[in-house]
Amino acid sequence: MTIIAAADGSALGNPGPAGWSWYIDDDTWAAGGWKKSTNNRGELMAVAELLAATAHRADEELCILCDSQYVINSVTKWMPGWKKKGWKKRDGKPVLNVDILSVIDRLMQGRNVRFEWIKGHAGHEMNEAADERARAAATSFQAGEPANEGPGFPGATKSAELMMAAPETVGSSATAEASSSTSGKAAQGGLFDAAADPVAEAASKVRAAQTTLVRAAGKARDGEDARLQFLTKRAALVPADLSAAFPGDFSAPRPEVNVIGSTGVAITRGSGWTATSTWDLSADAVLVAHHLSIHA
Repeated sequence: MTIIAAADGSALGNPGPAGWSWYIDDDTWAAGGWKKSTNNRGELMAVAELLAATAHRADEELCILCDSQYVINSVTKWMPGWKKKGWKKRDGKPVLNVDILSVIDRLMQGRNVRFEWIKGHAGHEMNEAADERARAAATSFQAGEPANEGPGFPGATKSAELMMAAPETVGSSATAEASSSTSGKAAQGGLFDAAADPVAEAASKVRAAQTTLVRAAGKARDGEDARLQFLTKRAALVPADLSAAFPGDFSAPRPEVNVIGSTGVAITRGSGWTATSTWDLSADAVLVAHHLSIHA
């Protein structure tokens, strides 16, 4: 049996109030969103949540109807190459939205997933239903009202949002093998020799960089924004305004960290918002993207 579903995202302004939705039929659909995010993140989140909702039916083919070439190309064409390069693009810059893409990658493992492009706003019944629900979610967040999350998928036990909230710190198989090999050599060298864990070291590097960013944001709120300007000069900021991208309670003594190749992602949470900071760890940690999603 094949599960056929449409996935779509919507943003009222880009960035702006945003929503996502996947739709199978009137009794099987889900939606969500943020008070401020982007259309691309909505499109990706719809796919991630659909994969999570159907994870317990992994033995069945999943056909995803999608009107976003960005999503389809990211998942089916570009993602394998990005992973080999440590989640870097051809120009060496870290991939944007890696926090959602890495969850999609995990959820697709061992599954038969097929994407089918359909033209948006062209009267396709399922696409229109998903678009309508994604836009309704965005509109609800714009109005400060709770979005209709829908009935969901029967028997679903996973959530992409929860997976992002508790990210795995991962490295490549080559890193794991190298760590194991180094560990063996350390054991031969002496009982108290400790092998360096490159993934743990990278995570510590991200946390240190994030701490510096938090302090710089605090100084910026006091009128001294030179350091924050310097740290963010190479970064794609959403929203673009520094004062909006770093809210007053932007602080976390220990952010949630995910290391993917030479890219680090730090997730900081506050009252009604989530900030995703993406760091290039090739040399010194460099902030390449910072995205603030406002939930309420």
